[in-house]
Amino acid sequence: MTVHDLRLTLRLARDGRDLAAAQRLRYEVFVRELGADGPGVDHAARLESDAFDPLCDHLLLIDPRRDPATLSDVVGVYRLLPPGRTDRYYSEAEFDLSALRASGRRLLELGRSCVHRDHRGGTSMLMLWNGLADYVQDRGIEVLFGPASFHGTDVEGLAKPLSWLWHNHRAPEALRVTPLSHGAQRMDLCPPDCAAHVPALIKAYLRLGGHVSDGAFIDRDFNTVDVCLVMDTAQMSARRRDFHIRKGREA
Repeated sequence: MTVHDLRLTLRLARDGRDLAAAQRLRYEVFVRELGADGPGVDHAARLESDAFDPLCDHLLLIDPRRDPATLSDVVGVYRLLPPGRTDRYYSEAEFDLSALRASGRRLLELGRSCVHRDHRGGTSMLMLWNGLADYVQDRGIEVLFGPASFHGTDVEGLAKPLSWLWHNHRAPEALRVTPLSHGAQRMDLCPPDCAAHVPALIKAYLRLGGHVSDGAFIDRDFNTVDVCLVMDTAQMSARRRDFHIRKGREA
């Protein structure tokens, strides 16, 4: 842990400037770093946005040493769509969420999560996770879900991690999400014993009891192969509690 990590603050976006700063970070990560494009990308303003942004809460990680006037102070973001804001979810452009809707449970859609390159590998993701857990508890959320991405659309190159997820972490039938046919991609491409590298964000979900969809979706605009992650918050709460107990013993 560095001294700089301790200076970061976490809060929800309060106004249009905060939202623009989140969209600026998303542009830097998704567009400049990862090659995303599409109708929500404004290259002139260096913003990445969509129609769901005004409906969502935006959990922001802020570095006060950066200049807010240049929209550079937001160094981490989670987009949160809680119950009651709209009758449709962003994920429904890629996945059939019928099982989640039929569950009758309180759903929270997660999306557009990213961290600035200068703050990766430290406490930033832990701070965002803790903020998310508090948000979930305060609002009585029962199930978290949302797309998580592999960079690039080379399915052959992603065969091992996709297969490993499908064989080991597919969601139970009651919460099982499937991709829409126009971009659907099978995930059972290798034997069950294949070893694979999985992105850090997906691994974090899995450690907290998360599962993945029964199939992936190829998003060519965003230059990604997406899986839908699903997590029962009872699992998340128990594992988060155990994590903090363990950390307390280590201190």
